[in-house]
Order: sequence, then structure tokens, then C-alpha cells
Amino acid sequence: MKALVKQHAEPGLWLMDVPEPETGPGDVLIKVLRTGICGTDLHIRSWDGWAQGAVRTPLILGHEFVGEVAAIGADVQDIAVGDLVSGEGHLVCGKCRNCLAGRRHLCRSTIGLGVGRDGAFAEYVALPASNVWVHRTKVDLDIAAIFDPFGNAVHTALSFPLVGEDVLITGAGPIGIMAAAVAKHAGARSVVITDVSESRLEIARKAGATLALNVAEHDIAHAQRQLGLKEGFDIGLEMSGRPEAMRDMVANMTHGGRIAMLGLPAQEFAVDWAKIVTSMITIKGIYGREMFETWYAMTVLLEGGLDLSPVITGKYGYQDFDAAFDEAATARSGKIILDWTA
Repeated sequence: MKALVKQHAEPGLWLMDVPEPETGPGDVLIKVLRTGICGTDLHIRSWDGWAQGAVRTPLILGHEFVGEVAAIGADVQDIAVGDLVSGEGHLVCGKCRNCLAGRRHLCRSTIGLGVGRDGAFAEYVALPASNVWVHRTKVDLDIAAIFDPFGNAVHTALSFPLVGEDVLITGAGPIGIMAAAVAKHAGARSVVITDVSESRLEIARKAGATLALNVAEHDIAHAQRQLGLKEGFDIGLEMSGRPEAMRDMVANMTHGGRIAMLGLPAQEFAVDWAKIVTSMITIKGIYGREMFETWYAMTVLLEGGLDLSPVITGKYGYQDFDAAFDEAATARSGKIILDWTA
């Protein structure tokens, strides 16, 4: 089969012929239809410091996908050949305290699909049945391909009650934009999203953000004045991993405000802990999705009319992966899709 492989410990990717993945009695073999390009994939392609420490070559990349079940193991139940499926890209041990308590997203031994084991940028991918999500209702293939990052957005946005609240999102990458759409759909009064990329802010406006603010031109206090806020934002969703974004968020929260933090900083940085203490701010770290409560919520949101189409800004055949990755690496694009049927 064809696959995108990190063949060598250097920048670049290679489209290669590789054997189909082997499967066991509890596994599902999936024919891949679409994949989404993630920031993780960009790190691995560029072979930066993080990738060098996290990845062993050779490796098939990719963890955002939708496909059709091609075969199932003897022990697999409730999944059938021909089912349309996406996959939970965090593979957990099933034995630790959190896994046994049903909190699988907190497993300390998590292995990432397309990072710690061969992934979905291929004509076929294999997953344990416990990591397979069957789409029981009609869903657009391109949207189904990005259920993984959509789940990050939903997990973050729904960490705290949103109805009637004023929400600040720092970072208008694809996940931040999806979080803005989710927050507005879930009943937030106003949703402000910040970035320095006007192209991405325009995507956020199309996705339903109340105000998309270019922080190179205006500070967050300007957004408060424009919306008539008197006490600050109730909910913060930090999606950028940028020190200045986190500091600005803390400075603009109301007393008792709640922050969900998904953005992964590249290094340690200082924040005003006195402000966090005296304003009684709650900060919650988010990594991945709750398995599978978040997936259920995603499906229900789409059934209820949530429109994620603005976030998909490019689509390529897998043979044109270099051009697709180049576009995904800009600060202008939303989600970029690779079509494995082309």
C-alpha cells in the first residue's frame, strides 16, 4: 500500500510502498478515505527538536482520519465491515488506575497514533476496536476526517458551562476556530477570538465568532469595551501556547473566571500567579479528548446543526502531499485534507 513515511531522521516525508498493517483478534483494519494534517505532522515533517525526541524512524504519520472498515478481528463486536469510522488516536494501557476507573484520557502510558506507532497517512490503518468510533449518523467525509482535532475543541470548550457566558479564545488556529463555533452553538453570549493572522481571523468570523480581534492592532481590553463588558470574561480557552496570550487572558478574566488550557507552550514562562489567586481563577489543562464522551458530544453537536465547513480551507490528493503540507504550515490556512481515494 502507499503511505507517507518519515523514513529518515531529517526534514521531509516520503511517499512509499509499505506492507499493509497486521491485525490481531481485537483489531480493526480500516481503508482510509480522508486524512487531516495536524500541527504534530508539521513538526515531524520539519524534524524539529520535539520531533527528534518523540519519534523513531521509520514511521507512518497521521492520526486524523475517516475510513471504511475493511476487516475485523475474531473478537471484535459491534463493528462491521463497511462501517464508516474515525479513530481515537490516543491508545491507552487499559490497566492503570485511571483506565480502570473509566478515565482513559488520563492514562499515563498513552501512545499516540502516528507518533508512537504507525498512523493513518496510508491506504490502510489498523486500530484496536476500543479506539474505533463508528459514525452511526450521516456525516460529511471531510468533517469526519477531523474528528480528532474537533474533539480537542469540544473537550476544551465544554470544560465549563457556557450558556450566557462571555468567552475569550486566544489563538485562531483550526482548533481555536472550531472551539469558537462550539462555544457560540452551545449558548455563549459572546465569543471573542484573538490572533495576529487576519486570514485566520476571517475564518473565525465565518465560523460564528462574535468578535475576531487582531492583537497586533488592538488589545483585549479594547474587545471588552467594544462589547460593553464591565467585569471581564467568564470563560477563557487558551489555544496558542504563547506566553503573552496566557498573560493577557489572565489579566482580562472576571473574578472566579475559569480557563481551559489546550495550547502547549514550547517552554516554561511566567504568569501573574498573584492575580490568579486573588481573582480566584480556575485553570484546567486539556490534552486530547474524553473517551468517548467527547465523541458523543461531537456527533450530537453536528446533528444539531453545528457548521464546521468554514474551517476546511484546502483539499489535496495524497500524491500532492508536499503542497498540502506547505499550505498547512502557513499562518493563513484552516484544516487541510488529504484525499486517499484520488
